[in-house]
Formats: sequence, structure tokens, C-alpha cells
Amino acid sequence: MNQYLPMITISILMGTLARINLLRADYRQYPSYPKGYISHFTFGIIASSLGAVAIPAIIQKDFQAITFLSIAATQFREVRGMERESLENLEDTELVPRGKAYIEDIAKAFESRNYIAMLTAIISSLVIQFYLFFINKQAAFFIQWIIGMIAGIFSIVILSRFTKGKIIEDIADVVPAKIYFKGPLLCIGDITIMNVGFEDSKKILLEKGMAILIKPKDDDAMATLSNIGLRQAIQHNVAVQLGIRKDVDEPDFTPLARRSAENGSIGLFIVAMEPDMECFIAAVKRVPVLESSQRKPLKSYAGKKAAD
Repeated sequence: MNQYLPMITISILMGTLARINLLRADYRQYPSYPKGYISHFTFGIIASSLGAVAIPAIIQKDFQAITFLSIAATQFREVRGMERESLENLEDTELVPRGKAYIEDIAKAFESRNYIAMLTAIISSLVIQFYLFFINKQAAFFIQWIIGMIAGIFSIVILSRFTKGKIIEDIADVVPAKIYFKGPLLCIGDITIMNVGFEDSKKILLEKGMAILIKPKDDDAMATLSNIGLRQAIQHNVAVQLGIRKDVDEPDFTPLARRSAENGSIGLFIVAMEPDMECFIAAVKRVPVLESSQRKPLKSYAGKKAAD
């Protein structure tokens, strides 16, 4: 296997770089630094190593080594379960919870990123082996490095784009709206949000509250936005980015998203620490559309016929 050492080394490096490229802490602060970084970085190296040795193992007819790939897949599913359990344990500490759908989406993402690291390593080693077999069997070490890096970078770009999902901006228009009251009922447009009984709360909501309408672009978007898990994810993301003027046991100031039964629009309000409407709209537009929330009724005969 010594002749495959350059190939394996390059492939491990490119697979690890693929994992590092997808390993970042943003406003959600997840994964946390440094403990979360270390665990996911380590899994990335393991995934890359398994992917790097796959092609040499096949060439050497060492098919027992390939069974490690199936074992790795099992372990990566454990990563998904670990992330899910960790985030669920933290739900009670959030003023505005993520929700089960958002947690499941995050867990799936971390599982898939290990597969991306493995695939990048496999592609890098496969391209190097193709070059050695068909073009130059005696290629120098630095030539293999260049070929492996090109293949790895190309794989990272393609796989990253392929796994990039939609955001709210892609499926809906987000426009500012006005908060008003019908007696004790807080309303946005034609949507009744909730009952507010305290006069002090009403005053604060009218003075400092902000509201927007999320208008779906088509019937697919309307069905997607009706998902409760997606709406909870929107509320959580907005609260984290803008801050909220509330503490525990202050339900009147908890961000809420309610759906219009007439046109499927979503009304959302927040009493933010940073009451900036432009930032509010930008935060909503950039919320990821959860995989579990996506619906495509227009792809079916009945849905398309009903829309016509």
C-alpha cells in the first residue's frame, strides 16, 4: 500500500478541508467553539480517512476494508442522533425554542456533512488513480498533489452547492405590516395573532412592536409556509438575531407567526431589542426553508388542476 500513500494523504487532506469549509459558527452559535468544533473536525478526519482508503482497497482487492464504509455510515447516523439529543436538551434554555423540525434539520445537516467529507476524499483519490492508470503511471508526488487538490476543490464547490437549500426569500415576499388591536385581539393585516389582556402590554406592543407579512409566491410556497415547524424556526432565528424584549413568563412579548386562512400569508410580530424594520425583514428572508417543511402540491395532478 506504500505506493498509494501520496493518494491517501492528499485525499484525507481534501476531505478534511471539505468538512472545515462547512464547519462554521454563526449567529446561532452552533456548533459551539471549541468543543463542538473539535468533535465535528475529528469526525471529518475519520470520514475523509475512510473515503481515502476505499479506492486503494478496491484496487488491492481488499474488500474487507470496504465494510468500514458501512460501519462509518452507522456511526454518522449516531452523530445525527447525538446532535438531535443535544439540541433537544437545550430547548428549555431558549426564550424562543427552535422547535423539533428545526432541530431535526440541523441534525441531518451535520450527518450529511460527514458524507460530503467522505465523498470528497473518494473523488480525489479516484481522479488521481485515473491519472496514474491512463496517463502517467510514474507521476511525481507534486503532480499527484496538484491533481488531487483540483479534484478536491471542484468536489467541495459542487457538493456544497448541491446541499445548499432554499431560504424564505426564494419562496415568499416579505413586506412590512402594521400592528393594531381589535379590542383585546392583536392583529396584523387580516390575521388575528393573539389575545392581549394587559393594557401595559398593548401599549408596549403598539410603541415598540414590529410586524411583517410573509406572502407565498405560489401554491407550493403556501403549503410550505403552513408548516408549524418552519414558522417556529422563523420565530427563533429572528429572536436570536434581533433580540427580544422579554424574559421568562412574559408570553405577551413572545414572537408569534400566524397564518391567514384566506391567502396563506404569514403574519409575524416581534418586540425586538433592536427595532429596525430593515434588519427584521432581512433576518426573515434569510431563514432556511426546512427540508421537512417543503411541500410541492403543484407537482401532482390534483394540485396543478386545483391551482388552474
